[in-house]
Amino acid sequence: MIRRTALRTLTTLAVTAALALPLTQGAQAATPATTAPATAATPATINADDNPFRWMELDGLRADFRFMCPAGHCVGFWSLVLTDDIAQQKFEGGKFFVYAPATGEFSFFLDTDIAVRTVDHPEQVRLVDTVFMRSHPRVEVRYGDPGHPDRARVVASATTLM
Repeated sequence: MIRRTALRTLTTLAVTAALALPLTQGAQAATPATTAPATAATPATINADDNPFRWMELDGLRADFRFMCPAGHCVGFWSLVLTDDIAQQKFEGGKFFVYAPATGEFSFFLDTDIAVRTVDHPEQVRLVDTVFMRSHPRVEVRYGDPGHPDRARVVASATTLM
């Protein structure tokens, strides 16, 4: 039991580090050396030019900047979340999932600091997989049965502008 818990913790940390590394490298390159690290007392300046989603057409989604502090090391990252009007709608009987209709491939959400394929609630929809999103011209957040994505409701979408 302890070994399984330790393995889950290490896996979570590895996924978090893999997701955050490209984002933090870009943020460090764009941040002047004189900027102090963000703490609860001193919020970081958010540079909208660092937003990796700024070149996408978003429908039902918005870019959101957050901090995550796994193992006490805080990292800032951009993600896509549902807009307030979509998130306030009533959803029953299914799950949210990320789907690329052109290829039939699935991506994942970041739930707290764990990568998951589906989530139950609209406030858990948080897309961070920029590699997946850049490699597919259109990515959709769908609600329903992931086993039958063609029958699921399209809740939101992100389209890469060329």
